[in-house]
Amino acid sequence: MGYWYPFLGWGVFWIGLIIGIILFAIYKRIYPVFYMISIALYIFTAGFAIDVFDLKKLGILTILVFSAVVFMVLGYYLSKVLPKKED
Repeated sequence: MGYWYPFLGWGVFWIGLIIGIILFAIYKRIYPVFYMISIALYIFTAGFAIDVFDLKKLGILTILVFSAVVFMVLGYYLSKVLPKKED
């Protein structure tokens, strides 16, 4: 295991927490906080997979491309399945 993963994890946690608090203070809504949490969780999970499997350049790119494709397909699917609000 790499020595850098704990620093990445704690860094993402604290930066995400601070940005989440700032977003909540500015907008007084909770959805920007959850958006920030999802971004932090994605970074943390990708870093974990890279560290645990000791991936090199091609492995890192493969993980990032795979996760991007999964999220694009999931976003497309949810945009078709979930009903749209009419204003």
